[in-house]
Amino acid sequence: MKFVTWNVNGLRACMKKGFKDFFDEMDADFFAIQETKMQEEQKEFAFPGYYEYWNSADKRGYSGTLIYTKRKPLSVIYGLDGKYNDEGRAITLEYENFYFVTLYSPNVQPGLTRLDYRMEFEDDLKDYLNTLNKIKPVIMCGDLNVAHQPIDLKNPKSNEGNPGYTIEERTKFSTLLQEGYLDTFRYLYPEKIQYTWWSYRFFAREKGIGWRIDYFITSVNLKDNLKNVIIHDQVLGSDHCPVEINIDL
Repeated sequence: MKFVTWNVNGLRACMKKGFKDFFDEMDADFFAIQETKMQEEQKEFAFPGYYEYWNSADKRGYSGTLIYTKRKPLSVIYGLDGKYNDEGRAITLEYENFYFVTLYSPNVQPGLTRLDYRMEFEDDLKDYLNTLNKIKPVIMCGDLNVAHQPIDLKNPKSNEGNPGYTIEERTKFSTLLQEGYLDTFRYLYPEKIQYTWWSYRFFAREKGIGWRIDYFITSVNLKDNLKNVIIHDQVLGSDHCPVEINIDL
C-alpha cells in the first residue's frame, strides 16, 4: 500500500500550485494532509474514487487535517480521545488489521509560549497510540513539529532551544519511540540527510537549510512490512514537501 502525507500550508493555496497534479500522479491508497486552513464546505474541488475525512479547526484559516482514502474505514475517530478537535489536529481511520492516524502537532511558538500545551499533547498522544497499539498496529503520519536528532536539521547547534528543537520536544519524541514505535525514514536510512520543511525566509530552501519534521511512525512490529520511505523534496507548493511510505499490509 502507498501512503502519502503533506503539510500543504493552506490547501486552497496549494491547489493553485500543483497539488492536484501531484495527488493524481501519486495515486496513493491514503493521502493525509495537514494545515488545510479551511472548512470542508469551502472546497471547490473533488477527487473521485476517494472517501474524505476532514477535521477542521474552529478558527477559520487555521490548522486542520484531512485524509483521502480509497478504502472505506471501519470507523473514524477525530482528535485524541476527543481532545484537540477545536484545532483539528488528528484523525484516525480504523481498518481490519491496522489503524491509520494523521497528526498536526502544536508548534510551541516563539518564546516557547505553548510548550506546556505541547507537553500535554505529547502525553495524550502517547497514551492514545498505546491504547490503539494494544488492539492492532498503528501507522501515524504528519507534521510532528520536531526535529528529533542533530542529523534532522541543517543547523542544530544554533537552533538548540528554539521551537521544534527544544530538549523537551525531542525527549518526548524519544520516549514515544521507546514505547514500541519506529521512525521509518531513520530506520531505513540511518545516515541520510534529507529535509521536509524550509523557512520561507532567507532563501532557506534554495540554500538547503531545512528541517525534517514530517514523519511516518509505525508500530515496531510492522518493520518487516516496510518497503520504502521517500521524501519528495523536489515537490513545491508549500514550505513542507510530501513524504511517501510503501508498506505491505
